[in-house]
Amino acid sequence: MTFKIVKNEFIKDGKPIKLISGAVHYFRNMPDTWDDIFLKLKAMGCNCVETYCAWNMHEKKQGEFDFSGILDIGAFLKKADKNGLMAIVRPGPYICSEWEFGGLPWWIQTDEDMEIRCMNEKYIACFDRYLDRLLSEVKPHLVTNGGNVIMMQCENEYGYYGDDKEYLNYLKEGFIKRGIDVPLFTSDGTSEGDILDGAIDGCLATLNFGSRVEENFKAHDKLFPDSPKMCMEMWNGWFDAWGDSKHHTTSAKDYAKVVDDMLKRGHLNMYMFIGGTNFGFTSGANHYEKYLPDVTSYDYDACLSECGDVTEKYRAVREVIKKYIDHPLPEIPADREKKAYGKVRLTEKEGFFTALEELSAPIHSDVPKCMEKYGIGYGYIAYRTVLRRDYDKVKLTFETLGDRAQIYINSELIDILYINDSLETEISARAGDVLTVLCENMGRTNFGPKMMRKKGIAGRCLIDDRIHFHWDVYPLTMDDLSKLSFNDKEFSEKSAFYKGSFTVDECRDTFLRLDNFRKGFVVINGFNLGRYWEIGPQKTLYVPASVLKDGENEIIVFESDGVKGETEIEFVAKPELG
Repeated sequence: MTFKIVKNEFIKDGKPIKLISGAVHYFRNMPDTWDDIFLKLKAMGCNCVETYCAWNMHEKKQGEFDFSGILDIGAFLKKADKNGLMAIVRPGPYICSEWEFGGLPWWIQTDEDMEIRCMNEKYIACFDRYLDRLLSEVKPHLVTNGGNVIMMQCENEYGYYGDDKEYLNYLKEGFIKRGIDVPLFTSDGTSEGDILDGAIDGCLATLNFGSRVEENFKAHDKLFPDSPKMCMEMWNGWFDAWGDSKHHTTSAKDYAKVVDDMLKRGHLNMYMFIGGTNFGFTSGANHYEKYLPDVTSYDYDACLSECGDVTEKYRAVREVIKKYIDHPLPEIPADREKKAYGKVRLTEKEGFFTALEELSAPIHSDVPKCMEKYGIGYGYIAYRTVLRRDYDKVKLTFETLGDRAQIYINSELIDILYINDSLETEISARAGDVLTVLCENMGRTNFGPKMMRKKGIAGRCLIDDRIHFHWDVYPLTMDDLSKLSFNDKEFSEKSAFYKGSFTVDECRDTFLRLDNFRKGFVVINGFNLGRYWEIGPQKTLYVPASVLKDGENEIIVFESDGVKGETEIEFVAKPELG
C-alpha cells in the first residue's frame, strides 16, 4: 500500500481516497475488546482508525518504559491492519483528551526549571527520549514499511496553547530524522489565530470541531485553498465532570447531518468512535474559573458506548457513510454479553489510620510540600503533625490545595476542604492531639495555562495565623493494597478500606453500583477500575470481563468520606451514567 498527499487529495495506491476514520484509544479499552471494536468500525463504513498515545502511561517512571498489555500500541496497530483498517497515530507529546495532565508524565513537575510545550532544554530532553522509544514501536507499522499507519501528528491543538514555532519545527524535524516518512499533520481550532499559531510548513493543517462545517472551514479555505479538508476531531459528544447535572449527550440525527456535511467537503475522524474508560487515576480535569475533574467513564456519547455497544448514533452515521462508499457493508457484530452478578457484602475492613503505616513510610518535612516533591504523582498523600499547644476555635488555613483535603483531629473527621470552595476551616484541639490532612489528587489539568498546578499541599499551612512546622508525610500511591490487614472488627473512622469476595462462573462485562458509598476508588483482582463519587452524574463503574476470573474474585473499596449504610455493592447488567 502507498499513501501520499497530492494537492487537495489523499492518494492511496495511486487513486484518490476519502478518509473515514474513528478515534479509538488503545489505553482506554482492554486488549481483548480491540477486535470487536475494529469489526464494528468496519461495519459502520470506516476505513481508518485513529489513536492518541499516552506518554504518562508508557513512562510512568522517568526512563522506564512500558508497552505491554493495554499499552501495546504495536499489537493494537497490527490488529487494526488485520481488520483492514488504515491507522492515524497522534503521539503527542501532549494529547489533552481529558486525560491526566494531557498525557504528560507527572514527574515533569518535579523540576522547577521545566516549562512544557516549548523549546525548554529539559523538556526537550524528556520528550526526545520518549519519542525515540515510542517510535521504535510505531515505525515498523508505517505504510512505507508495509504497515497501515498512513499519517502522524506533530503536537496537538497547539494553536490553543502557545506560539513557539521553533518548538513545533523541532518536533517536525525530529519525526523526520527518526525515519517517519508518512505525511505529518497538525490539528487545531478553527479560527485564523488558532491555525496560524498551530500550523507549520511541511505539515497538513487539520481542524477540530463538532458542527457548522462550512463556517468552521472559512479560515482554513483562506489560508490553505489547495489542501485536503479534514476534520481530525469531529466531536460527537462531550465529556462529563464530577458534579455535572447529567451525562452529556448529543442528537444522533444532528451528528449524522454533520458527518454528511463533512463528507461532502472532504475527510473526517470521528472523536470518539468509542470513548472507553479512564481506569485508575487517569482522568484529567479542566481548570478555568473552577477546577472541574472528569469522571471515570469516557463514554463521550460516542458511536459505541463505553463498553462497546452499538448506539443509535452509530446506526445513523452508518446510513450516511453508505452514500460515500462503493461496497456493501458487513453486518453489525452483536454486542458482547453483559451479566448481573448481584449483590456483594464487603465484610472485611480496615480503618485508614491503621492502614497508613502499612501503606507508606513517613517522610519528615519542616512544612508540607506538594505531592510531586515526595516522588509520587497519583493517588493520595497524608500530612500528620502533633499539636504543641491547646487551640480553641482557631483558623486552619491553606495557601492552596490540590485538590481536596480531609481534616482530622486524631481520627475524627472535622471538615473537608475543596479547591473550588474555602481553603480555611476552624479547629479546636489539645496539646498532643494529632492533626492529619489527607489530600486527594483528583486529576491534573489537561488543557490550558493551569496545567502545571501542583497536588497535595503546595504552600504553607497556617494554624491560628502562624506557620505550623514539623510534619510527617505519607505518600499513598494506592497501587499495592496487599499489605492491608483486614478484619471484621468495628471502628469509628470515616475513611476506610473494605474488602469482599464474589464468585464468577462466566466472565462477562458488568457494571458496579456503590449506592451506600460516598467517594473513593475500587480495585478488583488488583485492577483499579477508577474513582466513584456520589455527586455523579456517573453512578456505575464499568467492569470489563477481562478483569474478572472464573471462581473467586476479590474486591477492595477505599471509601474516604464514610459509608451511608450497609457495606454492600451490586454488579448490574446496565450502566447508569446520569
